[in-house]
Amino acid sequence: MTRPGNKAFFTYALVLASLLLIMVLARMMLSTPREQAEAVMEEPEEVLPLLDVFGFPAGEFIVESDVVRPRQTLSHILGGFGLGPARIDAVARGMEEVFSPRRIRQGQAYHGYLHAAGDIRYFVYEISPLEYLVIDLDDSLQVSRREKEVTRVMREASGVIHSSLWNVLSEQGLPATLAIRLSEVLAWEVDFSRIQRGDRFKVVYGENLVGDEAIGVAGIEAVWFVHRDREILGFRFEQDTIRGFFNPAGDNLRKVFLKMPLAFGRISSRFSHSRLHPVLKQRRPHYGTDYAAPHGTPILSVGDGVVTQATYSGGNGNYVRIRHNAVYETQYLHMSRFANGIRPGSRVEQGQVIGYVGSTGLATGPHVCFRFWKNGQQVDHLREEFPSADPLPEAYHESFFALRDSLMVLLDRIPLTD
Repeated sequence: MTRPGNKAFFTYALVLASLLLIMVLARMMLSTPREQAEAVMEEPEEVLPLLDVFGFPAGEFIVESDVVRPRQTLSHILGGFGLGPARIDAVARGMEEVFSPRRIRQGQAYHGYLHAAGDIRYFVYEISPLEYLVIDLDDSLQVSRREKEVTRVMREASGVIHSSLWNVLSEQGLPATLAIRLSEVLAWEVDFSRIQRGDRFKVVYGENLVGDEAIGVAGIEAVWFVHRDREILGFRFEQDTIRGFFNPAGDNLRKVFLKMPLAFGRISSRFSHSRLHPVLKQRRPHYGTDYAAPHGTPILSVGDGVVTQATYSGGNGNYVRIRHNAVYETQYLHMSRFANGIRPGSRVEQGQVIGYVGSTGLATGPHVCFRFWKNGQQVDHLREEFPSADPLPEAYHESFFALRDSLMVLLDRIPLTD
C-alpha cells in the first residue's frame, strides 16, 4: 500500500516531466530551419573531384604532353608511349570514322594519361583550340571527338581608321577575325574598298574563351560606323524565325546586293567609257570595276541567283555570269579557278564563294573585274541605290526597341580610341 506522501510526490514528478516534454516540443516547433538543421546530424556532402580541361580527374594520372614534330606520325607518337605495331594499327583503324590519323599536323599538342606503373590509358590529341580527340586505350578501345567548355564574354572596341580596318585592330591587339565579322555585318552598307582616313567605329561583340584563352569572335551585337561622314548603326536581333541586323528604326541592314564581290580589296580601275587598256595600250570602254586582291582571294556572289555561264573566254579569262532576276545580272572576270559546284544552272546565294581571284585572260595582275547589268545595259554599280531586304515585322518592334536602347547605352559609353 502506497503512502499518501509518496503518491503526491509521484504525481508532482509526473506533471513536471510532462511540462518539460511540452517545452522541448514547443521549442522544436518554434525553432528556425537553421536551428533545426544544426540540431540534426547530417551526412557530409560528397566532394566531387576536380577535373582538368579535358574532363579527367586532376592528379589521378601522370600526364605527359608534347607537340607533333616535323614528319611525326601517329605511329611515332604512340610508339613513344610504348604501344606496339599491332596496337597502333588497331588505334588507327578505330580513329578513321572520327578523325583520320593522316590529319595529324605539326605543332598540334597531344597528351598521354599514364597510370603510376607507366602504361598509357588515354591519349588526347588537340584538333583545334576548341576540339580534341580522346582515345581510351582500354581493351575495348574507344575513340571520341569532344569540345572543351566554352565561356562567352562581351567585349567592346573602337577606333579611327588611318589606313585600314585590319591595321586599327592589329595595333590594339584585337582579333583579326573581328574585321571579317564587321565586314559581314556592314557588307551592304560599306564598300570596304573605299574606306578612307577618318572613318571610325565602335562595336560590342562576343568572344569565346576556353579557360582564359580567347578562341575566336562569337559574333557582333551592335555596331556604330561612320563611313565618309555617313553614320551607320546596326543591332543584332534574333527571335523566333527572325534574325539579322537592323538599324534603329527596324530597317534591315541587308540589301538586295552586296557593295562589292570581295570581303576586302581595293579598287584598281573604275567604270569608264574611255580607259587606256593596261595590256592592249588602247583607249576603249571599261564597263566594270576592278578590285585588286591577292591571288586566291575568294570571290563572292553579290546576290541570290542562277549561274548562266562559268567558262573561259579569251580576254575575260575564267569568268562566271549570274542572273539575279529579270532586271539584274552580274559577271566576275579573270578568276584563277571556279569554286566547287559552280556551273551553268547552279543556284547561288548572296555571299557564296563562286571562284577565286586570278589573272587569267588579259590581266596584268591578280584582280576581279566586276560587271553589272541592269535591264540588259552595263551600269556602274557604285552609283546604283539598291533596296533593303524586308524590314523587321511590327510584331517584334517592342522587343527590338528595348534591345536597341540597351545596346545604345553600351555603344555610347565606349570611348573612341584614336
